[in-house]
Amino acid sequence: MLIQLAIPPGVYRNGTDYQQAGRWRDANLVRWVDGALKPIGGWRNRITSAFSAAPRGIITWEDNSGDRYIALGNYNKLYAYNVSNTRYDITPAGLVAGTEDAAVNIGYGGGTYGTGFYGVPRSQDAGYTEATSWSLDTWGEYLVACSTADGELYEWDLDTGGVADPIANSPTGCSGLLVTEERFLFALGAGGNPRKVQWSDREDNTTWTPAATNEAGDIELQTSGNIMCATRVTGRALILTNLDAHIATYNGPPYVYGFERVGTNCGIVSRQALISIDDAAFWMGSRGFFMFDGSNVVKIPCEVEDYVFNDLNPSQVSKVSAQVVSEYGEVWWYYPDSSSNENSRYVAYNYRDNHWTIGEITRTCGIDAGVFSYPMATDEDSTLYEHEVGLNVESATVFAETGPITVGNGDEVVSAVYLYPDELTQGDVTATFKSRFYPNGTERSYGPYSMATPTSVRFTGRQIRMRVEGAKLADWRVGTMRVDLMPRGKR
Repeated sequence: MLIQLAIPPGVYRNGTDYQQAGRWRDANLVRWVDGALKPIGGWRNRITSAFSAAPRGIITWEDNSGDRYIALGNYNKLYAYNVSNTRYDITPAGLVAGTEDAAVNIGYGGGTYGTGFYGVPRSQDAGYTEATSWSLDTWGEYLVACSTADGELYEWDLDTGGVADPIANSPTGCSGLLVTEERFLFALGAGGNPRKVQWSDREDNTTWTPAATNEAGDIELQTSGNIMCATRVTGRALILTNLDAHIATYNGPPYVYGFERVGTNCGIVSRQALISIDDAAFWMGSRGFFMFDGSNVVKIPCEVEDYVFNDLNPSQVSKVSAQVVSEYGEVWWYYPDSSSNENSRYVAYNYRDNHWTIGEITRTCGIDAGVFSYPMATDEDSTLYEHEVGLNVESATVFAETGPITVGNGDEVVSAVYLYPDELTQGDVTATFKSRFYPNGTERSYGPYSMATPTSVRFTGRQIRMRVEGAKLADWRVGTMRVDLMPRGKR
């Protein structure tokens, strides 16, 4: 008898082994397009060793004459590159250097004296110093920037012989910035107040003192959290703290902006973990993923939540970074696993088809295509890559593997004799099968089998798992495969 191995798109990695039955449970560097499994695009070097340390902030933009730029910042430097990859060191004079890695003082002297119990390890909340990151935006054709360690607001006016200079009269001690659609410059955490948003006059980022003749102003958000970051959504600005979410709406004088809390218990895990797409925004929290849908914040049901958060390095969460790949409707988050101090894995959400995938890659920040032809991302060695170009993924293995699939009626033992593949380019994919007679029984592996029509296979069991692995530099597709089974009776 023929059975279809019709595995739904996306990875399911929550709960027990049997909760993952009939689904893909593990994957690396794959995606699903129109229901078919395929490899992601490859990558190539664009700029090698941009810094001496990992970048944690990237932006691309085009000036008024059509010249294109990339800006990258790390814990102590800010560089700009033109389309020919010529580098300009625009690091502000007197920039306060930050920290390359996050640090948690959970030892002697960390935290408040007298808290906790003797002999019990301190919480990760004790004395946390985050890894330094940059908030980058454009003021017209100019770059504006703020380092979390330095707190000044800077502007680079495209003078390739100069550096980014402090914006006159702007607040200090800031944690980030945002240019709104109405052309106000928001200073986040202004003056060292972690709940304060201060904005310049409209179209004038050097006027910050409110007066009857301008629209400058400020507000302290009514929140118990600290402002982390902000982004533009259609017609408004979304501001996230480590606890909740707020919307800023332009109302005009005399109050200029109105602020409304739109979500609670939805704080963001890091300053770089937020992405906006038109009127929606997506971010990673400390124990889940969230979306602002244009009206409210909703938690996104995540089918790999256990896998991600049970193996996330809590001491380096400030390095978590988000990137959108709009061509495929995906948001990617790069994060450090429990055995790594640097981003070593990714989790991606397809917001068009509502499924998830996972994998391993070392990327510290990234940006979508648009100004440049391809998405770009950096690694811990500060190499800037163009992504979704070609099929070269270096030495990585591209695969997907299912959870248990019950064969037959679940009670009888069956033997598989033939596999009928459904693939675009026959011979570019191998299949390996793993079978068991009992849920906790010994698992035996068969294959890998190179695809043919049909493919002769030989394995026996009550349940199977299937792993498909793609050939290097091959643009393969896998759809619904079928297996020819022969009942063997009960065992």
